[in-house]
Amino acid sequence: MSTPANLYDEAVKIYEGGNIEQAVEKLNEVLAMDENFTLAHSAIAVYYQKLGKFDEAIAHAKKVTELEPDDHFSYLQLSVICQRCGRIHEAEDALAKSHSMGQGK
Repeated sequence: MSTPANLYDEAVKIYEGGNIEQAVEKLNEVLAMDENFTLAHSAIAVYYQKLGKFDEAIAHAKKVTELEPDDHFSYLQLSVICQRCGRIHEAEDALAKSHSMGQGK
């Protein structure tokens, strides 16, 4: 039986092969098995952004910040996703959060 980690690895390989839609399908399988699989949310956010599905991309990037609230990289990724999706104010807010978390480390 496949594990979420195995399916995630398959999704990355599919993406690297150029089939973003199929990679998203595989990541959705991962999330059906484990809705808190952070790496899957992170990857699917990027993949949805590349597919022009901006609301979905941002939702998954925000989920990463919920799952990893103390990881400033989570907010940095959210900022990048928001910027690429044309949501500049949200991007700036997430970047500011990332910077404030990264200070003193």
